[in-house]
Amino acid sequence: LPTGGGKSLCYQIPALMLPGLTVVISPLISLMKDQVDALNASGVNAAYLNSSLSADRARAVVKELRQGEIDLLYVSPERILSPETLEMLKQIQLSLIAIDEAHCVSQWGHDFRPEYVQLGNLRPHFPGVPFVGLTATADHQTRKDVLDKLGLSDASVFVSSFDRPNIHYRVEPKVNSFGQLEAFLDDIGNESVIIYCLSRKRVEGVAEKLKERGYKVGAYHAGFSTGDRTRVQEAFLKDDIQIVAATIAFGMGIDKPNVRGVVHFDMPKNIEGYYQETGRAGRDGLPSKALMIYSLGDAITIRKLLSTIENPHQHQVESHKLDAMIGYAESITCRRRVLLNYFGEGLGVACGNCDVCQNPRSLYEATEDAYNALMCVYELKQKFGILHVIDVLRGAQTYQVRKDRHDLIPSYGKGSARSTDHWMNVFRQLIHLGYLRQDIADHSSLKLTPLTKALVRREATLELVVAPDRETAAQRKERRSRRSKMVSGDVDDGLFQALRTLRKKLADAQEVPPYVIFSDATLQDMARKKPATLDQMLDVSGVGEHKLKRYGEEFLTEIQRFGAQS
Repeated sequence: LPTGGGKSLCYQIPALMLPGLTVVISPLISLMKDQVDALNASGVNAAYLNSSLSADRARAVVKELRQGEIDLLYVSPERILSPETLEMLKQIQLSLIAIDEAHCVSQWGHDFRPEYVQLGNLRPHFPGVPFVGLTATADHQTRKDVLDKLGLSDASVFVSSFDRPNIHYRVEPKVNSFGQLEAFLDDIGNESVIIYCLSRKRVEGVAEKLKERGYKVGAYHAGFSTGDRTRVQEAFLKDDIQIVAATIAFGMGIDKPNVRGVVHFDMPKNIEGYYQETGRAGRDGLPSKALMIYSLGDAITIRKLLSTIENPHQHQVESHKLDAMIGYAESITCRRRVLLNYFGEGLGVACGNCDVCQNPRSLYEATEDAYNALMCVYELKQKFGILHVIDVLRGAQTYQVRKDRHDLIPSYGKGSARSTDHWMNVFRQLIHLGYLRQDIADHSSLKLTPLTKALVRREATLELVVAPDRETAAQRKERRSRRSKMVSGDVDDGLFQALRTLRKKLADAQEVPPYVIFSDATLQDMARKKPATLDQMLDVSGVGEHKLKRYGEEFLTEIQRFGAQS
């Protein structure tokens, strides 16, 4: 399921419907606290056990568990694997064990955690208890590995669309990076934004510059104390600050539905991380934006970091993922198609909601180029990566070509009239469009897909995008897409802002994040429908009986007050 696509509901609803306790294994303490706070505010009996709790509070939670007072318990992998916790849970009726962020178990995943591998030992301890694994960022190879490592080879697998249609994706080459960032922030307005940077030094520098320009901003990375990090996160969740500049240490620990923008000030290391981080935007379904500011220098910096990895297998995996990330950053085809294709999901048409689609480039008749490229992959028995296939196509006399006698295959030299850059552009587009895939388990070798058949049989034609020359600053400015409104046209924006102010006041009084009371999407629906009674308030999306009782009167009063002043 995509980030923000409802993974939590897959275990929260069973927890309410089934007798017994649902246990959720989660990798980050901060995420546990956010989810438990939100569940408690909605009337669900939830708790967590981790190292942040005092001994007295931990004992109280265990007592509540034994007395059957808790429906949903969050624990870390280390906690559930401890003998004491295992013994306690064996004495309690369990309805479900859910493993969140299940990609962490896989050697092919972007966030491999050794402690997650040990979770495969849980099933023998709880025979008959259903297990479910959930992730937003697993490609086909990672999904296979997760099933194997967790001992779930007989499990049913459900894969939803990875698409987040409300997010607008944009990539800009670095020219004046801070100026580009300010332009993005001006475009977003007074909304919540996360800025991801590659280094701690960059995080602090960006945060300091933004503060000097009057923005409410916090800095977050692993070098700060736990207390400092917690203060920044809480301030962001409560809308006391607008912006957080962070390393990926801020990743899974944030569950704020009304983030309107995510900026990658530097290129991320892999597409999985990029997808997960951009997925922090627009979790409430409202229009949101993701900007990456990219340069080749970023790729060089990351390659230097990868060169320090001693494990050859891990180095190969990370290098493959970096190559895919560079391919996305330099893509001249629909960004959303590239993202979805990476996760094995096709998109039949361009999305219309990314910088590439909104600034279309020229196409050329590429059927012959595609045929030659695909036939070369076929004749090389689908065993080689892009660079070697291009060498063969261009008729290069490299050591590898001569050693393997690839200068004798029919495709050798068929593309000699074209440059290496041209063929790199062709292969990237064929990958992004789903005609080829790169097999990470086989040294990133190119593999044909079912889409290939019609082209190699000459039963179909294909147009590809002409590779762009380097754009000037003036051309970049001309291609910049217009600002899109963050609030739907039929919403009374003045009332919406008044309701947000009331929500912030109530949240501060209760010491909870504003979204725990009502999401932005719910407030927009209120501002659209303008309910006049409690019964009408129940027609607002996101208002249930529990929240109606708790907050209904105050929000009705605010709607009436605003109407009287208008």
